[in-house]
Parts: sequence; structure tokens; C-alpha cells
Amino acid sequence: MGALPWTAGGATLCHMQTGTLLDAYDSQLRGAAEMADAPDVLRLGPLLAGVFPARRRAFVSSAPFSMGGAELDDLIAEVIATCEADPRVDHISWKTRSHDPLPRLLSRLQHHGFALGEPETVMAGEADAVAAALAGQEPLRGYAVERAATEVQLREAEHLAGRVFEDSPERIRLQQDQLVERWRSAPETFEMWAVRDGDGQVVCSGRLEFPDRTDFAGLWGGACLDEHRGRGLYRALVDQRARSARDRGRSLLHVDCSEYSRPIRQRVGLVPVTTVRSATRTCASP
Repeated sequence: MGALPWTAGGATLCHMQTGTLLDAYDSQLRGAAEMADAPDVLRLGPLLAGVFPARRRAFVSSAPFSMGGAELDDLIAEVIATCEADPRVDHISWKTRSHDPLPRLLSRLQHHGFALGEPETVMAGEADAVAAALAGQEPLRGYAVERAATEVQLREAEHLAGRVFEDSPERIRLQQDQLVERWRSAPETFEMWAVRDGDGQVVCSGRLEFPDRTDFAGLWGGACLDEHRGRGLYRALVDQRARSARDRGRSLLHVDCSEYSRPIRQRVGLVPVTTVRSATRTCASP
């Protein structure tokens, strides 16, 4: 694959080769790296299943592999049987990638009762390129960007994200509690950033993840209230997180994004490298 050019400030800049970015994504961010915060991890052939008892969830993913025919059906059946036998799990989430050599995976998952979510685009790029794309942007007027440094600030930022994504009150509380517990036990693994309006209310927030032993930092949870969109708040959070990633020695950024938000990411210097799709299945009652 060739390098994808983009412009910033009138100059044409160039990203790393997209194939190089995809190779880095496959080798550094898949498989064991995705299970870092799972309380328990099961190995099922080439797959890993992270068990999250608090969410009653099994998360299935893998490094790239190739398989087809009856062998693939048997593997899917093994995942279902294993998860349904685990009293900690009531639903399975399987993350698929379009570039994997598994052309029948989605259809076979559907055959076994999985429902497919909407595709998302994985975007990646150099932190330096993102910072360059955002250099010279107009400063925010009437807003302030801050890093959440207390439990109260973390809960405010996570509550805002839950509201924007229309999560239930129970789910918002669970996510707040999990984030605070993680902040207490492993604060070095992430940063939460927020934008406050002139009244001191959090109106935009986003998380920066630092997966262990990788060159990447991840942009997650970007959320902004509708009435505050179009004012550069999200760009300001991306800029701050890109600079923070560089300060922490991470040269690359990645994010999973919807078709709606993909153009926003492209404008700040990220490029699409693949697509992902989640397949979910509710476990049968024992």
C-alpha cells in the first residue's frame, strides 16, 4: 500500500505507509493486548476470550489466523459451549476484522446465532502528524480543556460520555465505578480529558489509553453534547491527547470510529487501515 498524503497549513505532508500501520496494529494491538484488563482469559484454539464478570460478558478476539469449513464451525461452537457453561457470562462479543483471511466468518457467526453490529473503521497515524495537522488552530473561546485528576472529575467526564451514547443510568454508574477502580489500581494505563463550558459543566470528554509494551496510544470515548458541537471542542481534545501521547513516548495513535466520525479523524491526520465489526450473542439459559 502507498502512503496517503494530506495537507495542513498549505503544506502537503505524508503518513507512514498504511501497510506498515496495519502491520503494527496487527502485531501490537491484537490478541493478548486486547485482554490486558480482563480478570480472566480463556484460550480456545487461536482465539482468546476475556471474561468480564462485572459486565457478564465474554470478549472474543485473536491475532490474525486463517481457517474455514467445518473447522471454523467447530471453533464457533466451542466458543458458544464454553461461554454458556460459564456462570459469569450471559453474552458473547466477538470482534472481527475485514482484512483477516476468514471470508466466511461473519456468515458462519450469523448461522450460529450472532447478531452483527455496524462496521467501524480502524484509523491510525503518527502522533506527530496529528499534532502538525492541528497546529495553529483557533483557541477555544469560553471553554477550558482539563485532565481529570480526581474521582469527581473522572465521574463527571464518564457521565457525560454515557449521556451522549444514551447508556442506561445503571450502565453509566457501572462504567464510572470501573473507571475509578482502574484509576486507583493502575492510573498509568489511561488519561481522561474533558472540556468545560463557561458555567463549569463538562460538555465534551475523551479517554487516552496506553496499552502496555506498544508504540500506540488509543483515542476512546470521544463524546460531545449536541449543542456544543461544531465549535472545535473535539479537535481540541484530539490535539491535547496527541501531545500527551508524545509526552508519554507513544509515537502512534489509533481509534475505532463510525462512518459519521471518520471524516473528523481524517482531517486531523489519521488514515483508515481496516474495518471492524462486532458480533454478539446472548447465552442460552442453563
